[in-house]
Amino acid sequence: MHRQELLRLLQHHSTRFMEEAGYVNRARHFVSGHTDCFYRHLWPMHVTGSAWVVCPNRERVLMLHHRKHDQWFQPGGHADGDADILRVALRETSEETGLDASHIRLLHEDVFDVDIHAILAVGDEPPHEHIDIRFLVEIDDELEIPGNDESHDVIWVELNNVSRFNNNRSTYRMVEKTRLMRNHYAGWRAA
Repeated sequence: MHRQELLRLLQHHSTRFMEEAGYVNRARHFVSGHTDCFYRHLWPMHVTGSAWVVCPNRERVLMLHHRKHDQWFQPGGHADGDADILRVALRETSEETGLDASHIRLLHEDVFDVDIHAILAVGDEPPHEHIDIRFLVEIDDELEIPGNDESHDVIWVELNNVSRFNNNRSTYRMVEKTRLMRNHYAGWRAA
């Protein structure tokens, strides 16, 4: 995947959330103008990849208590020069859950969500922003999730309780998208 593939994904991503639509436009503009957008040394922003992890019935999502930022997030991280942002999201999900990639099921190759968020200065890194490209994946919630040393904890959270762990607007947006998807699936199964 090249930078043009990310631009194509962003071009085809549609959202009913105005804030996210603004992020998509801003991301397209930034990625178009920066060939090194996948490198973490690019300031004031760079591209990251993450995964919104749902269980098979879409009732729970996987949250990690991130050690470095001391907050609950979905799995994800820096591209480190890899322009295949989907591969980045899947790799980070495998690394941060401690699961083999065979246990991670990509639900769709399209972008699930786009967010741009501020990162505070940590160590030698100045404050900056992440253009986070998010994909939807499924993991069986019956599996033991060992995690890794980047997180204090990795847990399944009921969809209605996610805001107790992370109440930022982008997490709310992904919860709402999951509710819509779950309701659509339930209607389809009942028919």
